[in-house]
Amino acid sequence: MLIDQFIAFIEKEKRFSSLTVSAYRRDMEQFAAYISRHYESDDLTTITTTVVRSYVVHLKELGLSNRSINRKLSTLRTFYKYCLRETLIEKSPMTNVKALKQPKTLAKFVPEDNINKVSFPETDDFPTRRDQLLFELLYQTGMRQAELRGLQDVDVDKHGLSLKVHGKRNKDRMIPLSYQMIQMISQYQQIRDANFDSKDERLLLNDKGKEMSPYFVYNKVHMMLEGVTTLRQKSPHILRHTFATHLLDEGASLVAIQKLLGHEDLGTTQIYAHNTIEQLKQIHKQAHPKGE
Repeated sequence: MLIDQFIAFIEKEKRFSSLTVSAYRRDMEQFAAYISRHYESDDLTTITTTVVRSYVVHLKELGLSNRSINRKLSTLRTFYKYCLRETLIEKSPMTNVKALKQPKTLAKFVPEDNINKVSFPETDDFPTRRDQLLFELLYQTGMRQAELRGLQDVDVDKHGLSLKVHGKRNKDRMIPLSYQMIQMISQYQQIRDANFDSKDERLLLNDKGKEMSPYFVYNKVHMMLEGVTTLRQKSPHILRHTFATHLLDEGASLVAIQKLLGHEDLGTTQIYAHNTIEQLKQIHKQAHPKGE
């Protein structure tokens, strides 16, 4: 089946993450079901631009947001690029299909004063020290939760004060660490190794000495942020936004932040500049005599 071949391509050759692969499969199966029901066809290689546009209208009628629709269109673009690559079609039906306009949203983040309120008990038990390191790594490096879960002991360069992070599409990047962070990692490793005779090779482990799940990390961060912010979303990604925003507030360049976050496109990092501009607008409005 063509969809299965496409999924195998993005999984094995493009090396998309498991979550992305699942989303792409779901998008393609939904599109295939649509053309089967409305056009009585199961041949994805004969689709025209008109059919794609009718699908967009269908998704709008279902109440999907422009952001969700654009993500599905992105899946179709990738699929038909694959079809062109395999010479299954001569022209992509996506050529004249434009993304829908989306309202610009500012990245949510936790103010520095609130972040400093996150605290941990003064005990040396494994869960406490693990949770503290989990939090500090996310906030002090801005890495993604999947990158955090994939860290291994060998990724920590204690002499070079740096950390190798395995990012999206198997692209590695180096992130500097403070001496205090290196000490925290070393102390944690001693406690971890004393607790588990046989353990996973990853740096951070769950309470049973195994790999942490995405839900495990999310739940930990949610509980840590519960008492320090009123943000509805209290996720590892909020700490990533917070890391970048605090760096920018302290004068770091967008290019430097881009490299630390592992963004391929500087435009992705620009959202944090918009964040700072909005803050400046509020300060001006409140402090300047004619700010209103």
